[in-house]
Amino acid sequence: MTSPDGHSAAFNQPLGGNTMPRFAGPASMFRLPTAQPAGAVSVGIIGVPLDTGTSNRAGARFGPRQIRAESALIRPYNMATRAAPFDSFQVADLGDVPLNTYNLAASIGIIERYYDDALARHPGLRTLSMGGDHTIALPILRALHRRHGRMALVHVDAHADVNDEMFGEKIAHGTIFRRALEEGLVDPQRMFQIGLRGSGYSAEDFDWAAKQGVTVVQAHECWYRSLAPLMEQARARIGASVPAYLSFDIDGLDPSVAPGTGTPEIGGLTASQGMEIIRGMFGTNLVGADVVEVAPPYDVSGNTSLLAANLLFEMLCSFPGCGRREGPG
Repeated sequence: MTSPDGHSAAFNQPLGGNTMPRFAGPASMFRLPTAQPAGAVSVGIIGVPLDTGTSNRAGARFGPRQIRAESALIRPYNMATRAAPFDSFQVADLGDVPLNTYNLAASIGIIERYYDDALARHPGLRTLSMGGDHTIALPILRALHRRHGRMALVHVDAHADVNDEMFGEKIAHGTIFRRALEEGLVDPQRMFQIGLRGSGYSAEDFDWAAKQGVTVVQAHECWYRSLAPLMEQARARIGASVPAYLSFDIDGLDPSVAPGTGTPEIGGLTASQGMEIIRGMFGTNLVGADVVEVAPPYDVSGNTSLLAANLLFEMLCSFPGCGRREGPG
């Protein structure tokens, strides 16, 4: 069943700009309805406003709120790929995880339980998460692992996030993927790290993951080229049936396009390369994705949050089963 404008009437639709001005109305993600506990949702958008795990500039706790605000500009149809996600999925904003702002370890447990509960309430749920700092990816991966088993991972970032510890702490935004590999949440043979760069303390900063079997693609290898061929290789390695997760740190992009982040590094990916990576996930069994480390206090124009909202829309379009509209309507 479709509505007169060609959209599916069976699924939630974003509030249109001709119905309510884009600067007004509810501040939910994509101006979607928020889900009640009993509602059947196939893609749940979740904010995780945590920045207790940051090592440099704080402020990512404000990311989900600002990304939601900037998402008002996004329309329901992808002109480039013809993807129409709101015709294919019941998508809803599931709100924010109620964190303990004074205790990082406690917050990790709270995040895990929130995702466990969401996955239990909505069978087949795929998650689309907004950070918050990158620490949030670890509890999300733990919850998804309990549902799906070991996953493939595409990780976009300036940093490898494989430190053994930071200031003696085993869990912070720079340690999470070492923990994920150690805990068997992720298959290193199906893990790609893209965009790594900057200065460090030793070669081990990037080499540790490669020694585990991870494919590491540093940013300078991506300069002046399309990343579509790289993603063809990634899809071939990951396969169509293995559960996959995409974790996108906004600092994987160059600070010229994404200045609002806590640990910027020069020489990063372009916005279009970031979109190529996300679009390249279509054809995998993507079960969840995130955009993290958006820190609005460092970007008064709102451009970083607007970019993040668009990346999240591209991720929504890359979930398996997202239909494409052919021709008018």
